Amino acid sequence: MIKPYPEYKDSCVEWIGEMPSNWDLVRNKNIFSKSKNIVGAKWKKYPVLSLTKKGVIIKDIERNEGKMPSDFSIYQIVKPHNLLMCLFDIDVTPRCVGYINNKGIVSAAYSEIAPITDIYTKYYYYWYLMLDFDKQLLHLSKNLRNSLSNEDFMALPIVKPSLEEQQQITSFLDKKTSEIDKTIEKDTLLIELLQEKRTALINHVVTKGLDPEIPMKESGIEWIGEIPEGWEVKKIKDVASVRISNVDKKSKPDEPDVLLCNYTDVYNNDFITSDLDFMKATANFEQIKKLSLLKDDVIITKDSESPDDIAVPTLVNEHLDNVVCGYHLALIRPNNAFLDGNFLFRSLESKKINDQFVVNANGVTRFGISTYPIKNSYLIIPSLKEQIKIVNYLENQISNIDKTIIKINENIRLLQEYKKSLIHHVVTGKVNVIKED
Repeated sequence: MIKPYPEYKDSCVEWIGEMPSNWDLVRNKNIFSKSKNIVGAKWKKYPVLSLTKKGVIIKDIERNEGKMPSDFSIYQIVKPHNLLMCLFDIDVTPRCVGYINNKGIVSAAYSEIAPITDIYTKYYYYWYLMLDFDKQLLHLSKNLRNSLSNEDFMALPIVKPSLEEQQQITSFLDKKTSEIDKTIEKDTLLIELLQEKRTALINHVVTKGLDPEIPMKESGIEWIGEIPEGWEVKKIKDVASVRISNVDKKSKPDEPDVLLCNYTDVYNNDFITSDLDFMKATANFEQIKKLSLLKDDVIITKDSESPDDIAVPTLVNEHLDNVVCGYHLALIRPNNAFLDGNFLFRSLESKKINDQFVVNANGVTRFGISTYPIKNSYLIIPSLKEQIKIVNYLENQISNIDKTIIKINENIRLLQEYKKSLIHHVVTGKVNVIKED
């Protein structure tokens, strides 16, 4: 059983609080130095390192993502067992500290922190990781970029247990956090497998139906291949209307007030419901008439920074009051004599159907799809009766998968919270993990 230390004393630092009575309080400048930048072009001798949420990694320069070494006019050669820190944009940076395992180079945006006295550096990695979890350095940062100057960083107070305690604390946390991370990794992989199962299920059912014994026929379109007998291939314009939104987020004094269903509402939700926090805006009477949302409407993303995010669908699955489709979106309203809205939504979730939109998206840094390719994209349509059967089957299966994913995500969240709490309590001495002789 983990117990507290026998005695504590006040650190006289509000955000540190009490600490074990045998620990010292020092400042960063007493135990660390900050490496200097280098000007030149010797970078080809070393791998390029980057600080990510997963720690310090070797950058894959073959993928040519982000800044490359050839872009560095100033850089640093960093050494293993030192700390790599990002001391600007503290509010938004994914991680402000990492432990260096490999010699390499980094851009001048990073600070290498090296020990100048006999300490166990990885203990202080956990210390700054603890502070980073809740962005506790943010209140010390300055200027628009929320940065911490070298002088301010070196002046920060920090605890200093004995070297043996630092080593034992680090060993304990290495073991425990590794166990937690492995469990999180397994849970994350399980979620990915469940999502793949969900995708495969939708792909199959909306293009092949529920009956594995049903006779098949040629669709007449090469990339679609065979479809069940009795099913038809139709263009969207033959079974639905397509309306591109031109309603922006601005409010004009001469227009009626509306609630706006925006891009993020569509992108982040399978279903548009009345409990979403819609933005308040205005629209003219023609826009309200054309783009007010009705039950069973399907909305897709029309523009994106990535072609893979074109035509992400959502379904309006209940009656809404005064909600209008916003900019960068397209509203597809099915003709309910031929097409069920829920079946249309699930069809557009299918990769086989959705790939049409990705192929037809135009752009270089930003991608978009126009009215014509949306209207002329193909759907594979069974009878209305069969559509309803497929929708009901999918809702049941997908609901079970989604409930499992929610439970696993909650477990991951609890593990992450436990990891944060464990690191905090151990590195600050709130609990004692030192083995007695």
